[in-house]
Amino acid sequence: MSTSRTSDEIVRIAREVLASEGLAGISFDAIARRLGRSKQAVLYWYPTKHDLLAAMFLPCLEAEAETATRSVAGASGRPEAIGAYVRAIARFHLDDLDRFRLMYLLPQTIRQAAQEPHHRPLLDKVYPLTDRVYGSLARHLGGEPSVARRQAVAIHSAVLGLVLMFGLADNLSDPLKHNPAELIDALVASLQAG
Repeated sequence: MSTSRTSDEIVRIAREVLASEGLAGISFDAIARRLGRSKQAVLYWYPTKHDLLAAMFLPCLEAEAETATRSVAGASGRPEAIGAYVRAIARFHLDDLDRFRLMYLLPQTIRQAAQEPHHRPLLDKVYPLTDRVYGSLARHLGGEPSVARRQAVAIHSAVLGLVLMFGLADNLSDPLKHNPAELIDALVASLQAG
């Protein structure tokens, strides 16, 4: 296996383990076994679990930022931008609930002090991406930029809340009474009216 592919393969295996066994299942030993390499080979690419989780998380956030930007690119006006954004972000996450869990639930379960030195480089990569996620919509909302930014964050959060409900239903094998399209339409209508 080439060295550039090794790091990608480690991330792929880690995502599989996370989806099937949860965070507790992600260990360098388990990944090394599935990879067919030594634990040291995994540690060479990802010296800490934090480094591995960051490698799993950042491409997902990049994809979400790209989805957000594309969704509003042709929108003319606030209501159209809100509808396009909500539908695109909801579909992005509903199409891969494991990715959603990795992006928005897993980071909440890892307890680390924000002052730890390894956080700064990660946050320096995250901030421009979240700026794209929120900023792409905020530019279409009109009004004072800081108010539009807060509104965009609130709209994004509302979409994540809806996806969270479907994620819970999926995990419990208990379908919601309404299908995703109906609830997305209801959310769009509510946000456009406000």
